Amino acid sequence: MAMRELRYFGDPILKSACDPVTVFDEKLEALVRDLLDSVKPDGRAGLAAPQIGVGLRVFSYDVAGLTGYVINPEIVELSEETHEIDEGCLSVPELWFPTNRAKHAKVRGVDVHNEPIEVEGEDVLAQCLQHETDHLDGILYLDRLTADRKKTALREARGKDWFWKR
Repeated sequence: MAMRELRYFGDPILKSACDPVTVFDEKLEALVRDLLDSVKPDGRAGLAAPQIGVGLRVFSYDVAGLTGYVINPEIVELSEETHEIDEGCLSVPELWFPTNRAKHAKVRGVDVHNEPIEVEGEDVLAQCLQHETDHLDGILYLDRLTADRKKTALREARGKDWFWKR
C-alpha cells in the first residue's frame, strides 16, 4: 500500500488547473494505485492527483462501498436540484462548511487503458464527483462558499498548523 503525502491549502498546486493525461503507461497505473490506496482510510471519500502533488487530471473515490477512479473526468450532467451539504477536504483538514452542490452528478472519463468510463451518483457520491473534478480545475470547495462562510473559513485555515507557509 502506497500512502502518498497530502498537500494542504496554501500550496500553489491546489490552485492550478491540471493537465490532461495523454500517456497511458506504468507510471499512470502506479499513480492510480497510489490514489486508490490513499483514499482508503476511514473518513476519506475522494482524492485528486494535485492533493498528492501531481498535476494530472485523475481522481479516486471511495463512497458507500463504491471505489474507483476516473482519468480525464468531465462533468457531463448535474441535476437542477441542489442542496447544502456539509463539505470538508483532505487538503483543508478540520474545517467543514455547508456547500451548495447538485444532488445528482455524472462524470465521463477513461480508465488506465484509455477505455471510456462513466460514474454517476446521488447526494454524497454526487458531491464527491463535483469536489474532485473541481480540484482538477484548481478549485477548492472554499471557493464555492458564500462570502461570509469563505471569510470565516480562510481566517480559520490561516490559523492552523497545517496551513502551507512560504
